[in-house]
Amino acid sequence: MFEKLFLLVKSNAGAAVMNNPVIPAGSREAVLTEASSSIIEVLKNQMESGHIGDLVKYFKFSGTYNESLVTSIINRFASKLNKFYSIDMASAQATATSLIPAVMKQLVQLSNSKQTQEFALGTMLSKLNGNQADLNGLVDKLMVA
Repeated sequence: MFEKLFLLVKSNAGAAVMNNPVIPAGSREAVLTEASSSIIEVLKNQMESGHIGDLVKYFKFSGTYNESLVTSIINRFASKLNKFYSIDMASAQATATSLIPAVMKQLVQLSNSKQTQEFALGTMLSKLNGNQADLNGLVDKLMVA
């Protein structure tokens, strides 16, 4: 799943990263990894802090629920761009804002698609918790609620 998330980020990275003069050409692949890891870290933190219900609602009602989740990912990614790649905060924020919402929108679409089992919400959340528990049953119950 994590490799496929990287590919999803990469497929959305055109103007935001790959063609962005602020990001050095030699660092672009690493920046894509930072974007992917920012998404994973925020989703994992949500789970670990007991907000699995909020995550389910985000993926079920995306666009109308919990935009703060996307904002958290944007801020985390922008901070990494600033800290590790010395990109000024305004440019880092602009880069993150142009990439992360598009990736999250596509991730929600894939998670709701019956064709992409790897991004099914229960499977994705189970992988985020290190496969310590199969969360499909819990997610199914929360999706109905």
